[in-house]
Amino acid sequence: MTGQLFFLALIVPLGSLDRILPDVVTRTIDGYAISSYGNFNETIYGLTNCRRDIPADACLACIAEAARILPTVCPRSADARIWYDTCFLRYGTDEFIGSVGTVNGGLILMNVLNATDPESFDKIVVELMHTVWKSALVSGNKRFAFGFKAFSPNVTIHSMVQCTRDLPAAACNHCLANAIGLFQTIAAFVKVAKSFTVVVL
Repeated sequence: MTGQLFFLALIVPLGSLDRILPDVVTRTIDGYAISSYGNFNETIYGLTNCRRDIPADACLACIAEAARILPTVCPRSADARIWYDTCFLRYGTDEFIGSVGTVNGGLILMNVLNATDPESFDKIVVELMHTVWKSALVSGNKRFAFGFKAFSPNVTIHSMVQCTRDLPAAACNHCLANAIGLFQTIAAFVKVAKSFTVVVL
């Protein structure tokens, strides 16, 4: 299992981590949880989020691993986040729950194969991404959507989008609009292996 990391090199009390991480892991029953511990300026917040299409046991295993790894690679950091293919965990001293963050960045993973018919390929990708984007905002979809469409008899294009469930629809919409815009700019005419992520959590 490999993941992507972000951390802010400020100190958070070790005792707070010992409380927030087990609590937020335990609360992750339906693939998502938020938690907080402390008072006033010493509060620490935690959030977990799994892909909606994975089984509950796989979600919990991923979150438990993230909670085990993150404090060791980002020791006592005031803002730390880890992404795996199936889950995401964040803790921090700023009250980030329900808001889009201010850390702007991106990660793109792609294969090196060019599409055989780049204009047609790109057209399908854009249409599919806009479809799943709007679907993720529908009430009941828990800020997650996926879809696929045939490009040729041997090639099927898949797309998936997700926001953390604490985000209001407007904030999720803004985040996905930015992500898809960057995706179209950077990944045009390429058979993309994995989705593009804008770090705004």
